[in-house]
Amino acid sequence: MTRAIVLGGSRGMGKAVAESLKSIKIDVFAASKNDIDTSNLDSVKKFVQIHNQTDILILNTGGPEAKEFSNISEEDWKKYHNQLFLGFCIILQNIKINDGGYIFLISSSVIKEPNAKLIISSAYRAAFSEVFKILSKDYAAKNISCINIAPGPINTDRTKELIENIDEYKKLLPMKRLGEPEEIGNFIKAIIENKIKYLSGVVINFDGANSNYIF
Repeated sequence: MTRAIVLGGSRGMGKAVAESLKSIKIDVFAASKNDIDTSNLDSVKKFVQIHNQTDILILNTGGPEAKEFSNISEEDWKKYHNQLFLGFCIILQNIKINDGGYIFLISSSVIKEPNAKLIISSAYRAAFSEVFKILSKDYAAKNISCINIAPGPINTDRTKELIENIDEYKKLLPMKRLGEPEEIGNFIKAIIENKIKYLSGVVINFDGANSNYIF
């Protein structure tokens, strides 16, 4: 049976992805923060000792609260360096993806359009996206597809924490609504179910036409 590890799989987008994969009979381990805390490198190292091989890996984690640059502490930088960057690097160094598998990175639209209030997320998510892009070439030799999904405003608890008035915000969006986590889950499911392999090393902007960039 095909196996999948979904980080942050107990809520939000991670949970939606886990449920979508289960619907096509994939054996899913939906890891919660109790299973792995990517900001804690000891937690990451313990996790990869137990879960060291899979067919599908979903790299997903929450981000920091909104802060202006001048208010970011040294501890904030260290924590999210681990959570958004180094923890993922250690995971990819230690979890074997079986030939023909998939790795999905759920990053953020801030990798394309940095946000002054999400400067930590903008910096570290972009940095890991660069690593992921480079590694996609090595994984391609084993027919392992690497896809970076960059969500915009999605209907999750995190979005509600970051945006004060959701109803007013929706009116400013091209589709007049937030994206649903299930849409991301179903997108990932469709790629796997239809064995789409040549789509690799790419960033998918999942933002309902909200962004202004082309590439």
